[in-house]
Amino acid sequence: MKTKLTTLILAFTAGLAFGHEGIELGPNKGRIVEFSDNETMHGEVTEKDGKLHIAVLDKDMKPVEVEAQSLAVTGGTREKPVKVEITKVAGGFTLPVPADGEWLIMQYKETPDAKAIIARLNYNTKKCDPCGQPEWRCACGEKK
Repeated sequence: MKTKLTTLILAFTAGLAFGHEGIELGPNKGRIVEFSDNETMHGEVTEKDGKLHIAVLDKDMKPVEVEAQSLAVTGGTREKPVKVEITKVAGGFTLPVPADGEWLIMQYKETPDAKAIIARLNYNTKKCDPCGQPEWRCACGEKK
């Protein structure tokens, strides 16, 4: 019984220690979110001048011109969700920076009649101890 309990505790602790493994950073060191089911379209989320910028990237992480694509974002809390105002810009979208700890639920469409692809981002601004980056874009566990 002690062995099973010790193993369970160690497994749980290891899971917490490597909690952000798998977060991918893009060419501008922003957080990558998937905008396709087959990894052919991505969004790179960066923060600058009090706004979040979401660049649309292709499978080779090259910028894509935004024309027919659309993005709808819901923020706020689960109890009080809020539709976020999005501005379409060359190469992507901008939106106001959410409050710390809020989730952003993004609905990306390649064309107006396409099925929406859902991407989620927890905007956690707490600093990661090893790398000093905000948790929402920490990639300490990323394999180099």
